[in-house]
Amino acid sequence: MKYGFVLPWGTARDAADLAAVAERHGWDGFFVWEPVWGVDAWVALGAAAMTTSRIRLGTLLTPLPRRRPWDLAGQVATVDGLSGGRVTLSVGLGALHGGWTAFERDQGRRTRAEQLDEGLDVLRGLLAGQPFTYAGTHYRVEPTDFMVPPPPVQRPHPPIWVVGAWPAPKSMRRAARADGWLPNVVPAGTEFTPALLAEGLAWIRALRQAEGLPLDGYDVTAEGVTPAGDPDAAREKVAPWAAAGATWWIEGDWSVARERVRGYAEERLAAGPPR
Repeated sequence: MKYGFVLPWGTARDAADLAAVAERHGWDGFFVWEPVWGVDAWVALGAAAMTTSRIRLGTLLTPLPRRRPWDLAGQVATVDGLSGGRVTLSVGLGALHGGWTAFERDQGRRTRAEQLDEGLDVLRGLLAGQPFTYAGTHYRVEPTDFMVPPPPVQRPHPPIWVVGAWPAPKSMRRAARADGWLPNVVPAGTEFTPALLAEGLAWIRALRQAEGLPLDGYDVTAEGVTPAGDPDAAREKVAPWAAAGATWWIEGDWSVARERVRGYAEERLAAGPPR
């Protein structure tokens, strides 16, 4: 299992400083979230790339339906090049909130799901390189040789983790065909447990095997909070998720107040991952 930390609040400078702390103390990944209006996630990750040399850097997560996929493809490739091939992109429908609807109207879950599927197609196509053509309901792309950016270091593209809501088949198929699963569960309010993760992962493995997709290298995340001062308790909390098949533990406390987040992050990162 690998261990990542997601920063719930913070500036690009915070991301640069804290990613370096995470790397020094043995963490495998450092993640930020992508707001509609706020600190730019890709600027923050670019800053973190300049203070680190090993740790993976990514979003948890990017609400792809509200992004132009060609803009995102350029950002992903830029930071992947800057970091020497250490980017992981996480995408999903995005959770609607006031910080989204204050600027953009909700087009409905069905439309957002269509945009997510088409956005993934366009991302993969552009990151793989030109010539690329795409004609969908929401996006159209034609081949171009105008100022084509350098390709990402990771080929054919950086790993893309996708939210999948167990046991919704369409959502799970989308995640199963990606490079990793960000687990969710339906109906809303259902407690997600290691047993449910194991069920979902078995379903994913069966689909990938049936479609001739490799099983090696597919990532599965589990997210939660472990104590900084009690390594045994931290390991005890993570162990059932590892046994169920999770390949990444993502440490993230979304309840921390903004004014306290720097101290919280420094303390938790310095304590090291719950190996």
